[in-house]
Amino acid sequence: MRILVVEDEPLIADTVADWLRGDMHAVDVVYDGGAALERIGVHDYDVVVLDRDLPVIHGDRVCREIVNSGGAARVLMLTAAAEIDDRVTGLVLGADDYLPKPFALQELGARVQALGRRSRPAVPPVLKRAGIRLDPHRREVYRDGRYVPLSPKEFAVLTELLRADGAAVSAEQLLEKAWDEHADPFTHTVRMTILKLRRKLGDPPVVLTEPGVGYRIP
Repeated sequence: MRILVVEDEPLIADTVADWLRGDMHAVDVVYDGGAALERIGVHDYDVVVLDRDLPVIHGDRVCREIVNSGGAARVLMLTAAAEIDDRVTGLVLGADDYLPKPFALQELGARVQALGRRSRPAVPPVLKRAGIRLDPHRREVYRDGRYVPLSPKEFAVLTELLRADGAAVSAEQLLEKAWDEHADPFTHTVRMTILKLRRKLGDPPVVLTEPGVGYRIP
C-alpha cells in the first residue's frame, strides 16, 4: 500500500514509517498539516496515519479535506488525548479509526492493514493466479509449490499485478503504489524490478508486457 504518515514529532513519525516499510508498504512522511494537504493533492494514498494536533493546519481540517476529496484514502487518527469525547470528535470528522498515544507499533500496523483492505475492492486473503500463491500476511510467495524469495519491492509489485486479476497495470500505477515519493519516475526502476521478478518466478514467463500499456499476469 501507499501510506502517508503525518506527525509533528519526527522521532515518532520516522519510527512509524520504518515499521510500516518493514511491512513492505511504500511510506511518505510529513511533519505538518500544510505539507500533508500538498502530498494528498498529488498522490493516491491508501491510508493516512494522521496526528490530530498538527502545526500549520490542524489535523481536524486535514481529515475533513481528505473526506471531502472523495478519494479512497482511509484515515487512522492519532492523538495524545484518550477521552471518549476526543475519539468521538475524530470519528465524526470522518476518521475511519482512532488510536490514542502511546500505542504499540504492532497494533498500529494491524489497524493500517485493516484500513488498507477497506480502501480498495476486497480481495481474497491469499492471492492466486497462474500457479502463483501470494500470502500477504505471511509475506510468502510460491510458484507451482516452490518458495520464491522476493525483495520488498518485488513483493509489492507482484501484489499489485495479482490484485489486477489479469488486467494490465501501468508502470506509473506500480510506481504510485510500490514506491514512495523519493523514487525517480524517470528511471527504469519498474522495468528492472519486473525483470528481477520474472527471473525469480522462473519459466515459463508469467509476467507479460503489454506494449504501451503496462504489465499483467494472464
